[in-house]
Amino acid sequence: MGKKVTVVGAGFYGSTTAQRLAEYDVFDTVVITDIVEGKPAGIALDLNQSRPVEGFETKVVGVTTGPNGEGYEAIEGSDVVVITAGLPRKPGMSRMDLLETNAKIVRQVAENVAKYAPNAVVLVVSNPLDEMTALAQLATQFPKNRVLGQAGMLDTARFTNFVAEALSVPVKSVKTLTLGSHGDTMVPVPSKSTVNGKPLRDVMPAEQIEELVVKTRNGGAEVVALLKTGSAYYAPSAAAARMAKAVAEDSGDVMPVCAWVDGQYGISGVYLGVEAEIGAEGVKRVVETDLDADELAALKEAAEAVRAKQSDISNM
Repeated sequence: MGKKVTVVGAGFYGSTTAQRLAEYDVFDTVVITDIVEGKPAGIALDLNQSRPVEGFETKVVGVTTGPNGEGYEAIEGSDVVVITAGLPRKPGMSRMDLLETNAKIVRQVAENVAKYAPNAVVLVVSNPLDEMTALAQLATQFPKNRVLGQAGMLDTARFTNFVAEALSVPVKSVKTLTLGSHGDTMVPVPSKSTVNGKPLRDVMPAEQIEELVVKTRNGGAEVVALLKTGSAYYAPSAAAARMAKAVAEDSGDVMPVCAWVDGQYGISGVYLGVEAEIGAEGVKRVVETDLDADELAALKEAAEAVRAKQSDISNM
């Protein structure tokens, strides 16, 4: 039985994610869906024609979906479903400003996923991320380990890139970590960040680390402000595609993701950015890492901020 992955939403984020997933050549089929008539089929046609050049066999299928779930039968048997549907931010908007609009969209998508791909692992990337992940779990009624969100991989990539640029070192020599929420209560973790194996705090002054932390927290808004229309998609799609690949390959890779936390770090009953082992069943386990007292306090604060918002969404 070949592997199948679905990407819901054929905007820049969805189409770029579909491209990356196809080029990995680990799936038999990538399905891309959208409500815009013909758009996903056009993207699929175009991507399939790139196969001889890029040398992958994965088949891309594009399907238009309707308001009452028409077209969703195409996602049947998907091992992974990536939900990118929803409005992107406009300059000056926070991720939270998208809450009500995107809640309606994500709920409808999640219900159709539950109906047609009941065994899938669901990766949510729609904003506001932590809330939409919780909503997708409520709407699918899937076990919580099978619904997770993409944020930490992206925030960590941004933090790593900024550190590498600031120090003029190769990105592969830098390791960073961000936890917490995807937004104002993001918790970058300098105590677990290194450059060529040396602690970040030994190679960079505290004020500069703090500047890069703020830059990371505002990383998405900075891109939105420059683009004027739409939001980031190259780095976010790279992160989402890697997560989907880890699920498909049952790799057990440890990645920062938005996962259900139940007792780890003394926090319970909330979707939050933590490190987790990723495999065929989604989150195999949440990985607790030793945090400094201030980092742990910030993580607990993030959990409470997200918890307050997540309790609102059950009514959306």
